[in-house]
Amino acid sequence: MKTAVIGLGSMGWGAAISLLKAGFAVHGCDVRSDVLTRFTEAGGDACTTPASAVDTVDVVLIYVINSKQVEDVLFGQNGALETARPSTVFLLCTTMAPSATTAIAERLEAAGMQVIDAPVSGGHVRALAGEITVMASGPQEAFDRASAVLDAISAKVFRLGDRPGAGSQVKMINQLLAGVHIAATAEAMTLAAKAGIDLKTLYEVIRVSAGSSWMFENRGEHIVSGDYTPRSAVNIFVKDLGIVASEAERAGALTPLTATALSLFVEASEAGLGLEDDAAVAKILARKSGAILPGMEG
Repeated sequence: MKTAVIGLGSMGWGAAISLLKAGFAVHGCDVRSDVLTRFTEAGGDACTTPASAVDTVDVVLIYVINSKQVEDVLFGQNGALETARPSTVFLLCTTMAPSATTAIAERLEAAGMQVIDAPVSGGHVRALAGEITVMASGPQEAFDRASAVLDAISAKVFRLGDRPGAGSQVKMINQLLAGVHIAATAEAMTLAAKAGIDLKTLYEVIRVSAGSSWMFENRGEHIVSGDYTPRSAVNIFVKDLGIVASEAERAGALTPLTATALSLFVEASEAGLGLEDDAAVAKILARKSGAILPGMEG
């Protein structure tokens, strides 16, 4: 089976490498030439346009940043629909508003394609190991044809319905929790630094205590080490929590913790930290508190 991964960022790269390890022929598409060079060295087939990536493949995984980019790589100039064969299965792995996912899926289906709404979670380490979680919804036939691909990239696939949109709804709730937990981690570490607590010791205590979370364990280590290399950037959560806030308003649901966390990510982005690791929101709180975190200048 031939596959294509469009968007070789942190999660897309992990999916592509996992597919290569599982024995798939993988076409990888990205706008960055250095990434394509690395992909060729890893054994993949590098492509500069979506159209050239998908013309002979059975399953296409879309891992770009937002719904606008999804529309561009699918329907724009040199987009995937220019060359995709009828009944090609498209896995929409990008985090999008459920309404955007539904609209894009309908356009793909109208063009004779099969679609699985398949947002993912787990971080870049699990993506490289082929152990991500997929929150998936779509028709049975699409799942049947893409089952081997899903097995190669994931540890768990949750079937959430037979129509695209349901997967994106569940991913939206996951991102609400993820963003709030990152903000809470930043607040906790900043308070600890201000109080004079050794952050490494605090991290080791909390990660095995009731106050821990997956995000604390993962992003807390970034703060302790002062390493803000972007695995998932601040701007990602500006987008994702923005989706939560807008969809919550549409549904008439109150999300005060989302609003607070979103404001922190927006402030960090506006301060020039948008492309740093999302744990960099801690720098904003530290500056305001007069605290010094590892990796910050005194």
